[in-house]
Amino acid sequence: MGLLQCSVSNGVAFLTIQNPPANAMSSVVFAEMVQHLEELEKNDDVRVLVFHGEGRFFSAGADIKEFTSFKSADDAAAVARKGQLVFERVENYSKPIIAAIHGAALGGGLEFAMSCHIRVVAENAKLGLPELNLGIIPGFAGTQRLPRYVGRDKALLMMATAEPISGIEAGKYGLATIVVPEEKLLEETTSLALKVAHKSKQSIEYVLQLLSSTRTTSYHEGVEEESRLFGDIFTSEGAKEGISAFLEKRKPVFHK
Repeated sequence: MGLLQCSVSNGVAFLTIQNPPANAMSSVVFAEMVQHLEELEKNDDVRVLVFHGEGRFFSAGADIKEFTSFKSADDAAAVARKGQLVFERVENYSKPIIAAIHGAALGGGLEFAMSCHIRVVAENAKLGLPELNLGIIPGFAGTQRLPRYVGRDKALLMMATAEPISGIEAGKYGLATIVVPEEKLLEETTSLALKVAHKSKQSIEYVLQLLSSTRTTSYHEGVEEESRLFGDIFTSEGAKEGISAFLEKRKPVFHK
């Protein structure tokens, strides 16, 4: 039995992190995550992915026990780079990935959540990067992603104090996309995932591609690519169905 369980329903793949007691981001979790991402990307029945944690936490950090096996700075850097590449794969994924966060998303757990496209967070969840309590720093691109969501000053405050913020605070700072009561977390996340799953697969893929490009390309390069993809998708079956449905005052049914 693996540490990442997957089930598919109505176009949504639910991936449950099962690495008790804290659902730590370990090398085994990384390997299974990559395997599932590869398989689900090829599965045309899957339109959206949802990650959540079993038990008390979403993921309360990296696997600290693994850290004790490092023999050198190069060993530690290699593990950090591996985690960065896995989360880069998540951020650039061709299908939307939603993190449903309850309990805690700390350290590597928050770094993973920040790489997901959408974060639905329980009001009472705790989010933070407490690595400085261990005398180390974030290693899975936490120092780079956190400022993108909360700004440099708040990112420094969160890392320097190592104090987590609540789900409600995360919503105010822009770290949480949606904030809900914990008892409604999976219900609200599932509802959101189904809304996205009913959209044209190609249009979602193009939007994700364009959003990802904003990190590395200029505005003018981005809008040029947008116009190219707009022209490309305009003649697609999805566009024909969407426009016809609008004119006929019915809900569209997208097969691609």
